[in-house]
Amino acid sequence: MINELLLVISLCCSFSALLVFFQLFRKEGCMAWICLCTIFANIEVAVLVNAFGMEQTLGNTLFASSFLATDFLSEFYGKKEAEKAVRLGIAASFVFIVFSLLVVRYVPSENDLVFASMQTLFSNTPRILIASLAGYAASELLDVQLYHALWKLTIMKSGSREKYLWLRNNIATLASQAVNIIIFNFAAFWGVYDMKTLISITSACYVIYIFTSLLDTPFLYIARKLHRVRG
Repeated sequence: MINELLLVISLCCSFSALLVFFQLFRKEGCMAWICLCTIFANIEVAVLVNAFGMEQTLGNTLFASSFLATDFLSEFYGKKEAEKAVRLGIAASFVFIVFSLLVVRYVPSENDLVFASMQTLFSNTPRILIASLAGYAASELLDVQLYHALWKLTIMKSGSREKYLWLRNNIATLASQAVNIIIFNFAAFWGVYDMKTLISITSACYVIYIFTSLLDTPFLYIARKLHRVRG
């Protein structure tokens, strides 16, 4: 059960850390968190683990919190700020791709102790990161568009800008997460795993995303209360 426990802890830490970044640095904190997530999640995602009876890649919890950060920005600062954050995340991933390609091209000193490990870590990074970049860009931009489209519908239905927060958050996130995981897994692991394994990994990852998406809703409500208090 160690993997399951670690995933739960990671999820709680990711959402809680985002709230701290939001409380301390407001929209800039959300943008910084998105950049951190795109880099660290793309390192973690190369690792395959078994948890909750499913085989899945790591990085799911960090990616989930990056979608939550985008929803924070959409809800409190508007569509333009959310889209700016997505562009920052794309830029962060691109820079990481460039440096991951460069680091393995160095000739290490004879006294070096870590270069072989760095090569192992980053040898598959370009393909994984390019796949992740494609999935991230498509899904995050979709998330922003869906969030605001749903917001308009809920305003028309209820006459309130605040009602149905849970609805726009969950529908936008679940739809965009499906796009993200399909693009990423098939682009990153096509030919690496057989089709049965690839479909299994994709399905397992989306099941995890369903739970993380539903669990992030209370944190969005907490963020709204914090935003109101600060004015």
